[in-house]
Amino acid sequence: MSGHNKWSTIKHKKAREDAKRGKVFTKIIREITVAARQGGGDPDSNPRLRSAVAAAKAANMPLDNLKRAIQRGTGELPGVTYEETSYEGYGPGGVAVMLECLTDNKNRTTPEVRHLFTKAGGNLGENGSVSWLFTRKGLILIPRSEGLDEDQVMEIALESGAEDLDTEDPEYFRVFTAADELHQVKEGIEAGGLTVESAEFDMEPSTTVKLEGKKAQQMIRLMEAFEDHDDVQNVWANFEMDDELLESLS
Repeated sequence: MSGHNKWSTIKHKKAREDAKRGKVFTKIIREITVAARQGGGDPDSNPRLRSAVAAAKAANMPLDNLKRAIQRGTGELPGVTYEETSYEGYGPGGVAVMLECLTDNKNRTTPEVRHLFTKAGGNLGENGSVSWLFTRKGLILIPRSEGLDEDQVMEIALESGAEDLDTEDPEYFRVFTAADELHQVKEGIEAGGLTVESAEFDMEPSTTVKLEGKKAQQMIRLMEAFEDHDDVQNVWANFEMDDELLESLS
């Protein structure tokens, strides 16, 4: 519905373009390595790794890169050890921001994240300062195509266990799931004959902050700065703005 945060879809569109230049490979490789280290190198028994492998394939990552990332995670090849860490803070206009990071040097990442917040007129907060505003969900993107209508997608999605369907985006049907049912719903949707372009975790805010003008511009620049940071895997925020403005600024 209209209350869902649209940044995740905007981010996916930008990542799709960045993938053409290999810009997303660094983040995906880190995720694959950590997922394999924590849950083993078999995607069939490791849901986190399965998601990362799917992202790698969607970005057209060479299979050799994918294999080596898994082997680094399982210890078959030497590699850098990444630490999972999260940050919370406030952006322009009091917007709540959450970051998930993978870093090999937290002493480098923390001041860099703090600087990006400060530069945008926000501030880095304590863990727990804004996370209570968000609920972890699954988000599945189904590309629109000729002959595919809302009723058809709704029926298949709900039968697969989806919680909600957002039809406002001109390029995608956005399907929301419980976090622990993301892969089950994705497989059900694909079994129903629909194409899934992306299936990933999302953080949905319980309340949003409406931004306009200069603060909207500052917020988009902050989100893009976080997305461009190699250590930042995911960024979420509870801002909203008019669709036309969001598209024009992103």
